[in-house]
Formats: sequence, C-alpha cells, structure tokens
Amino acid sequence: MSRIGRIFLTGLLAALPLLLTIFIVAWLLSLLNQYLGPSSGFGRILASLGLGGGPSELASYLIGLGLIGAAIYALGLVVHSRLGAWGAALFERLIRRVPLISSVYDLSSRFVSIVDTKNGDSVKGMSPAWCYFGGKPGAAVLALLPSKTPVRLGGEDYLAVLIPSAPVPIGGALVYVPAAWVEPAEGGIDELMSVYVSMGITPPGQAPT
Repeated sequence: MSRIGRIFLTGLLAALPLLLTIFIVAWLLSLLNQYLGPSSGFGRILASLGLGGGPSELASYLIGLGLIGAAIYALGLVVHSRLGAWGAALFERLIRRVPLISSVYDLSSRFVSIVDTKNGDSVKGMSPAWCYFGGKPGAAVLALLPSKTPVRLGGEDYLAVLIPSAPVPIGGALVYVPAAWVEPAEGGIDELMSVYVSMGITPPGQAPT
C-alpha cells in the first residue's frame, strides 16, 4: 500500500469510532423523523423557505464528500505525527464525560480495535470461520471465532462464534455451537468485515470441502 493510502487508512481508523457513534446516535434520533421530517409540519415550513435543495444539490454533495475525504487524510497525518497520541487521549477524556455518548463511543472503539490489524493483541486468537447450523449441508454463516478452545456442554465440545450484523458489523450475536459445525474460513478479519459491510456484494473466501 502506498504512503498516501496508509495515511488515509490511519485517518479512517482513527475517525471510525466517532463516525460509528454519530451513525448510531443519528439512527436513534431518526425515530423522531415523523415529527421533524420532510412530511411533518416543520419540514413543510422548511420546504416553503426553499431550503429543500436545488440545481446545485449535486455540486454541494460532491464538495462535502471531498471535504470529508480531505479531513480524514488530515486526521491521518495528525495521527502519524507526535501529536496523535496526545490528541487522541485528550479527545477520549472529553467524550467519555458525556453519559450516553460515552457508552456508544466505547462500543465503537472496541469494534475498531478488532478491525485494526496493527493492534495484534486485539485480534490474537481470532479468525474467520464457517458455521454450518445443523451441520453439513445446512445454512452457512461467516462468523468470527474468538478462541479455538472448546467449552464442554452436556458432554459435547462447543465453540463460541461471533456473528456480526450487516452492513455495520458493530453488533451481532455470540452463539455457542457444536464444534463439529465450525470450519476455518479463508482470508482474515479484513475480508470478513468487507463481506458484511458490502452486505454480501463482496464474496467470501471459499469454504473448505
């Protein structure tokens, strides 16, 4: 990967906890859309004022997209500099003082620590796996295997698998399934996350036969 790509990726990983926090909070606030959305009385007032868009809407979108990309790249430069660690610590101290936002941000940070391949400790022992519910042939789920150490339940070996949600794999389910249902999957955690983020458009690696 080129230097520009590495810097941009660093900035993206640094911004991802905040972006995920904003996404989750925005999703919660969308429940109020029926009161403040375009079809509401407030929305109709805004439309009457001419704030609903115009011929330059596409240009405004492209400009905003470019500004976001530039901001992410600039954040990557800051993280690569000596100010990165100090700035990150200061930002986390500030945001963790906000009651509701701090909980969401903490969950987002844990997710980023999983997908950040530079943090070897956070992904140590984790690997993608295929889980065949009911055994082969059966419904196959691409999951994350936190540990290969089985748990004895009812005299049988069970493995814990993490099944992310799509398209934002910040949530999901932790399921203990029979060890015979689980087989290793090709690729790494990056490939697994890309499958979920793309909602299956990116094909997973070939399952063992």
